[in-house]
Amino acid sequence: MSDPITLISEWSSLDREVVVKILYSAAALLLMLLVRFITLRLIRKHVDDTKAKYRWGRAINYLVGVLCLLLVARIWTPGLQNIGVFLGLASAGLAIALRDPIVCLVGWAFILIRRPYQVGDRIQIGDARGDVIDIRMFQTYLMECGEWIDGDQSTGRILLIPNNSVFSSATANYTHGFEYIWDEVVVRLTFESDWRRAKELLTQIANTHMNPHCDDAQRQIRSAASEHMIFFQKLTPIVYTSVREWGVQLTVRYLTPPRQRRGSAQRLWEAILDAFAGEPDIRFAYPTTRFARGGGPEERAVPEPGPS
Repeated sequence: MSDPITLISEWSSLDREVVVKILYSAAALLLMLLVRFITLRLIRKHVDDTKAKYRWGRAINYLVGVLCLLLVARIWTPGLQNIGVFLGLASAGLAIALRDPIVCLVGWAFILIRRPYQVGDRIQIGDARGDVIDIRMFQTYLMECGEWIDGDQSTGRILLIPNNSVFSSATANYTHGFEYIWDEVVVRLTFESDWRRAKELLTQIANTHMNPHCDDAQRQIRSAASEHMIFFQKLTPIVYTSVREWGVQLTVRYLTPPRQRRGSAQRLWEAILDAFAGEPDIRFAYPTTRFARGGGPEERAVPEPGPS
């Protein structure tokens, strides 16, 4: 009695060796599909995060596809019988299928060794900005700040940033080496205002409220100079004067810790409002329209209507 392979060969008019390779190929495909099914079931059971399930599922699909190609190629191509060639192609297939996780691991090692940021730093990677609360093998966790919240304060959302982002996106660190940032408060005055008096008041207010940061900032600059070329000729607050179409603009530039930016601006504005309240020759500017009646010299400023 003939064996099944011989019967299939006679029935299909295919060579016996071809029939054997077809059966081996089918068995390899069924085996890989079974492995894929079991692996995906385990992931769905033990991984709760929907995005993580998606990423792992995609990676496993790629991996199974590559391994299936390699196994079938090994069965049909005699040149792949060499185990070294097979392992080399398998490694290449794994590298292609798991490219993103591998690059994330390399990014994790880079973060730990080169320390572009660490837990507690406020950073921005691409469009994501926040405080680093955890650094894991594949992702960095940020407590988001900014977005719809003014003053760079926390939104309450946690962002998961892939570690490979350190290679593909610009990384800004608000606190590394120098724990201060420059901020500005813009004060707009009418052309008729005594802008010199206003500038004098703004300088006094800025020096009173912001000068305490200057000594600590100078110390940090001296400490950071050994690692980075950081230098500033002037750290004390300064008021700049410029002219705009609606009046005189006075810009107060000062140093503040990143997480105190909103509070610093509030202290300045409250002091400015109190100081300007007692100055009849200083008026804030706002959008106005001027009308000349009958071609005479008299003009009247009329505020533009605000939003309804």
